[in-house]
Amino acid sequence: MMSPWFISRRQALKLGVAGLAGAAAASVGDSALAGMAQAVEEPHWIDAHVHVWTPDTAKYPLDSGYAVADMQPASFTPEELFAHCKPVGVDRIVIIQMSFYNNDNSYMTDMIARYPGVFSGVGIVDHRAPDLAEKISVLAKQGVKGFRIHATGAEAMKWIKDPGMALLWKIAAEKNLAVCPLINPGDIRTVDTLCAKFPETKVVVDHFARIGVSGQIDRDALLELCDLAKYPNVYVKTSAFYALGKKEAPYQDLIPMIKQVVDSFGPERLMWASDCPYQVQEGHNYEASIALIRDAASDFLSASDKSWLLRGTAEKVYFA
Repeated sequence: MMSPWFISRRQALKLGVAGLAGAAAASVGDSALAGMAQAVEEPHWIDAHVHVWTPDTAKYPLDSGYAVADMQPASFTPEELFAHCKPVGVDRIVIIQMSFYNNDNSYMTDMIARYPGVFSGVGIVDHRAPDLAEKISVLAKQGVKGFRIHATGAEAMKWIKDPGMALLWKIAAEKNLAVCPLINPGDIRTVDTLCAKFPETKVVVDHFARIGVSGQIDRDALLELCDLAKYPNVYVKTSAFYALGKKEAPYQDLIPMIKQVVDSFGPERLMWASDCPYQVQEGHNYEASIALIRDAASDFLSASDKSWLLRGTAEKVYFA
């Protein structure tokens, strides 16, 4: 039998964990099986959306629009995050710049540097800054792989004719970075217009475009989100389950929405994320979030599909 070390990725996905463990046993015998099986079974999942912050506001001051009282919880450092994510096999994380810090990305970039290979980042920049290109270049060298944009309604519509926003999308395409819109369902058409104008730009839509935040899954909005699949560079985060639909674990009321975006985009353009620390507050927990994809969606997600949602897509976009 071929050594498991020479099984192709495609063969590995077909075999699954149990199959690889069996291949390992046949090749090396029982004495080494335990160690090899443990290595094979490590999932190495990626959480594609987490916020971190520190109570050390002297070293990392808050933006003028925020007060210490706004930090809820008062602290959510990488070390506090690891206590939630490592037990379920998540060992890489995409940090999303926290609004507390606005355009000062230093805490995020310092954490990326402190834990090499563990973190990637999505920053925030002022798209109207005269030195926008330079700022993006510096942040990209520090491990930032994308830039969050956030507005709703009329403010979001201004993006379409904003020269600074146009420059941001162009630079992102040139540098293989992502633009990451945090929007409401009513803003999906605005993003559609921008995707049509900048088809080469990689776009990652956060949290299903917040479809379901009202408590109901708006079918028309979901169809508009799925229509973005016509742009090959658009990705969607299946995330923030605590905030959508019934907002109650085990979140299985969200399964039809997940299936529809899988059918539209394919697993290769979807990525799971927790949106911590909010996923671990008010009766919610980390395990319930990942279990919705890992376990509850098995009726329509194969092992290969889950691998894409829980690791492969985020790896391609944020860690390549």
